[in-house]
Amino acid sequence: MILPRILILVFLFSSCVSFPLIQDKLNSYTKQKHLHTISRISLPPDPAPEAVSPSYNVDSASNITTFNVQSFGAIGDGVTDDTQAFKMAWDTACQAEKSGILLVPEGYSFMIQSTIFTGPCKSGITFQIDGTIMPPDGPDSWPLTSSKKQWLVFYRINGMSLQGGGVIDGRGEKWWNLPCKPHKAPNGKTLPSVCDSPVAIRFFMSSNLTVQGLEVKNSPKFHLRFDVCQDVDIELLNINSPAQSPNTDGIHIENTKNVKIYNSVISNGDDCVSIGAGCYNVDIRNITCGPSHGISIGSLGLRNSRACVSNITVSDSVIRHSDNGVRIKTWQGGLGSVSKVTFHNIYMDTVRNPIIIDQYYCLTKNCPNQTSAVSISDILYSNIKGTYDVRSPPMRFACSDSFPCTNLTLSEVELLPIKAQVVSNPFCWNAYGTMQTLTIPPVFCLLEGMPQPMQQSDSAGC
Repeated sequence: MILPRILILVFLFSSCVSFPLIQDKLNSYTKQKHLHTISRISLPPDPAPEAVSPSYNVDSASNITTFNVQSFGAIGDGVTDDTQAFKMAWDTACQAEKSGILLVPEGYSFMIQSTIFTGPCKSGITFQIDGTIMPPDGPDSWPLTSSKKQWLVFYRINGMSLQGGGVIDGRGEKWWNLPCKPHKAPNGKTLPSVCDSPVAIRFFMSSNLTVQGLEVKNSPKFHLRFDVCQDVDIELLNINSPAQSPNTDGIHIENTKNVKIYNSVISNGDDCVSIGAGCYNVDIRNITCGPSHGISIGSLGLRNSRACVSNITVSDSVIRHSDNGVRIKTWQGGLGSVSKVTFHNIYMDTVRNPIIIDQYYCLTKNCPNQTSAVSISDILYSNIKGTYDVRSPPMRFACSDSFPCTNLTLSEVELLPIKAQVVSNPFCWNAYGTMQTLTIPPVFCLLEGMPQPMQQSDSAGC
């Protein structure tokens, strides 16, 4: 199908989506100060070392105490190890009878080792980062006794806010350059990674969390990760690392429910947002994503595992100069389901794979064919417009031989090549669905109706 150049321009300019000025919100947030939070958790905090008697600043109007890490001996010169001062500040704030603010002051850089901040806390804590926090500089500086899988961990916290106008700098460059990290081989393929690198910020078994306003950059691996959490609000973040930095997902969630990710800018070397198994009720809105690998559900079903994901919405967002746009990826042999997913009002700017379902996800050429699969159903793509890189089809629905994708719905999808005049055809394999409106390009390869009854139930135990 040949489209005249003038028609392509009409589609491009008529298809633009207006979005709020995210960066202005990010800048304005830095002027905001302390929020009031509530906490109720269960494990005792680590004992704190002895130190000079700290001074506290109590706001008489709000009755909130500020625990400045410098009052506990932190230096903030970017070289001195301030770990013990942070631990003491945390333990003191955590044991306080009334809500407190753990303050990392502006104008200082604090170097701290791999640390677990643990509850229970008697009242709410706001972890206010106005300065800079950084880990040791690379694997050679990492203590042998510290975990190389994580840096800052918040464990069993209920009701905490991590916020501020400061910076969390993961200093990841020396980790990315390790020989075991994935690098481009001479044939252009990516070699797999086989070594540990720390996640910058991890929340584990926590609830009622707020993360907002911060710049998080250059993580050795994932920037933020949430495991077994619920009721998480993420807003006004600026996450960035180089496009070639390996495994640097912006935000990863696993076995986590009731998540809101709003009004943030993410540029990194992997997925802007990745959604793992056991995630429900996730709302992603007004995200500027890229360069990156896009926004992904998966990968799911690795090593014949069960994965259940549902009620996911991605809307009002921009994805630019990325390997993928919106993606669902599963391994062969898995169980479970992905259902009730909506991708709405998304603008693609020079994206290689704007819309993709891949039930044959594999990082090598040696993945065996298997009959079972994580089933995929009830997926809506509406008002998705923009341009794609012509090296790949604009839409790819590669579904399982045994468990086809069902009830895929496309409405107002307009994707045009960034350079060439020829619009590439979509790819479909065992994909059932409908076009509510004529798409560009048309997805005539979708199968109508429903497939024959499958060997496993649609929910597969979900």
